[in-house]
Amino acid sequence: MIELRNISKTFNAGSAAEIKALQDINLSIKEKEFVVVVGSNGSGKSTLLNLIAGSQKPDRGTIAFEGKYVTRLQEHRRSKWIARIFQNPLMGTAPELTVLENFRLASLRTKNKTLSIGTDAKFREVVREKISMLNLNLENKLDQLIGTLSGGQRQALTLMMAVMDDAKILLMDEPAAALDPKTSELLMALAQKVIDEFGLTAILVTHQVKDAARYGNRIIQMAEGGIKKDLTGESKAKLQLQDVYKWFE
Repeated sequence: MIELRNISKTFNAGSAAEIKALQDINLSIKEKEFVVVVGSNGSGKSTLLNLIAGSQKPDRGTIAFEGKYVTRLQEHRRSKWIARIFQNPLMGTAPELTVLENFRLASLRTKNKTLSIGTDAKFREVVREKISMLNLNLENKLDQLIGTLSGGQRQALTLMMAVMDDAKILLMDEPAAALDPKTSELLMALAQKVIDEFGLTAILVTHQVKDAARYGNRIIQMAEGGIKKDLTGESKAKLQLQDVYKWFE
């Protein structure tokens, strides 16, 4: 699904503030894999996610989705593959629009937009059905401005918006970092549910060690712009919380 070859990225090259964010990264991610990426600040986690999303471009190397090279493809042109959830619950939604209108925009991410965003009875029922999967009673708030909802509710809805337009890749950059512990735990459980039920290929960048140990079927530790550890299958399944803590000692 995702193929990175010889990827390097340097910021402020040639200056005293030069940062080699990524150095010769090679990474293959299979369809429906749920990859958790951990590492200290400055290890290259967010840069890796930004390069996959297209919000930044590599200095060297290639990126491919489903065998199609997208290395220089603009961010909005990668939306046929990618949905993204940010750390800030205020991002990824239009606060001045209703929940239903936000879902309509999400369903049109890869289509030409018109003045009418079309929220007829049939579409309303589709949205209600999808939101009801969250079991948060949010399907009864379709006409409420999404900006009036809590951060946790907005992040949960963003998860469902990710599957409104056949996206195949879900990128999550610290999606629960701004939430309280209880809401954070709920959101991550919902993310796992959505990923499993819709067969998404997912990448989660997180500082939460407990989430890194609990979620996903593959874990990658990054350090100094490279991949230090890469565990999958049985090795990931057997990983304990204390094992991940030891990586940062």
